Amino acid sequence: MIERNIFKNISPLDHRYSLRKENFEDYSKYLSEEAKIKYQAQVELALVKALAKEGICSFEVVKEVEKAIEELTAEEVYEEEKKTRHNIRALVNCIQRKVSKEAKPYVHFTTTSFDIVDTANSVRYKECAEELILPTLKELQKILMEIALREKDTIQVGRTHGQHAVPVTFGFAVAEYVSRLGNRILAIKESGERLKGKMTGAVGAYNASHLFFNNPETFEAEVLEELGLEASTHSTQIVEPEYLTDFIHALVSGFGVIANFSDDMRHLQRTEIGEVGEYFGKDQVGSSTMPHKRNPINYENIKSMWKEFMPRMMTLYQDQISEHQRDLTNSASSRFIPELIVGFLSSVNRLIRTCRKLVVDQENMEENFNQSKEMIVAEPLYILLASLGHPDAHEAVRKLTLEAQETGQTLRELIQDKEELEAYWQKLNQKQKELLTKPEKYIGIAVQKTEKVVDYWQGILNI
Repeated sequence: MIERNIFKNISPLDHRYSLRKENFEDYSKYLSEEAKIKYQAQVELALVKALAKEGICSFEVVKEVEKAIEELTAEEVYEEEKKTRHNIRALVNCIQRKVSKEAKPYVHFTTTSFDIVDTANSVRYKECAEELILPTLKELQKILMEIALREKDTIQVGRTHGQHAVPVTFGFAVAEYVSRLGNRILAIKESGERLKGKMTGAVGAYNASHLFFNNPETFEAEVLEELGLEASTHSTQIVEPEYLTDFIHALVSGFGVIANFSDDMRHLQRTEIGEVGEYFGKDQVGSSTMPHKRNPINYENIKSMWKEFMPRMMTLYQDQISEHQRDLTNSASSRFIPELIVGFLSSVNRLIRTCRKLVVDQENMEENFNQSKEMIVAEPLYILLASLGHPDAHEAVRKLTLEAQETGQTLRELIQDKEELEAYWQKLNQKQKELLTKPEKYIGIAVQKTEKVVDYWQGILNI
């Protein structure tokens, strides 16, 4: 077995971003080179099981192959590949070497390499989604829900184009990401369940299996049933690439959601904003030269990881193109898909750890809101004037905002001083006037919407 100091690894996923033992072992179970070979061997075993059920070989052959793949190591397959220069032929040779002369012919019987490769990838990515990706995302979703409900009444100035807008609550702002992440969880689940396999042979026309089965599609279904998969509706030497493309797209767009959330939280930690903060350990350093700094490193790291892995989606789109029944132009690029999944999971786990200790400065949120609270009433004022029949309410209020900025008077004071607007002011009821004097109440149904969003996704995701 090759042993290597992790700090001599080339990929930062191995020597930097997977240093947590529990995370690395979780990722490795599905996404390592060893795991890939293990899943490919399981496809070979499923093939032999289906052959035995059809009476092509004995069930003793199944036992032999099952024992052989239990003993199989990635190292021996790689050593064999040095001679064969072909990964699946190397796998087959290693299995055949461990079984009897009678069993050897049925290993890889009637199949081509990508019956094994594409089917194995579909199984491992499907299982990775069900057993690792989705539970991890649901853990993050649960934390975001808790924050949203906890902060549902916390007043926060809304921001559009980087400028103060009308108020929301911080819980409402977080509920946006509860909804977006929820939709991505569903997309990952559905696209993962749709991943397909194949047992159709070299060009997809069942040429070899048709020699032995009147209905080779039924045999294909029997093999794939052993693996919990269904067949692609059509295949060439490869499974239709759109199934995998859709699955990875769901992951990448999910990555975009957590990157957007992280970017929002990063900006809310700006010195002049200071509405949230990351937890800092007692020995943690923010800057090599400025001891007072406390940088938003976790949120920045997540955005940076997204920048690295998001463009890889373009490679998946390019891998949709395969000439005629198949070319080899995806043979190298497809090997890097596990890195994308690990990068995503690493960032989700980082966000889980960070959000568990999210610090919300409610006083600073209120202080920032107060900077613009008097101008915020411009929107309800203009809408109320329009509702009372003012012919150009927006322009009238726009001019009032300019005057307010010049004189320091509030909009509600100015409207009462303007003879042409006084009649409209008198028509306002007490509730409307109160809204103009207490802008913090102008939050629409932010609180109720937050509760509704969380309740909806709790039901849909059963968390």
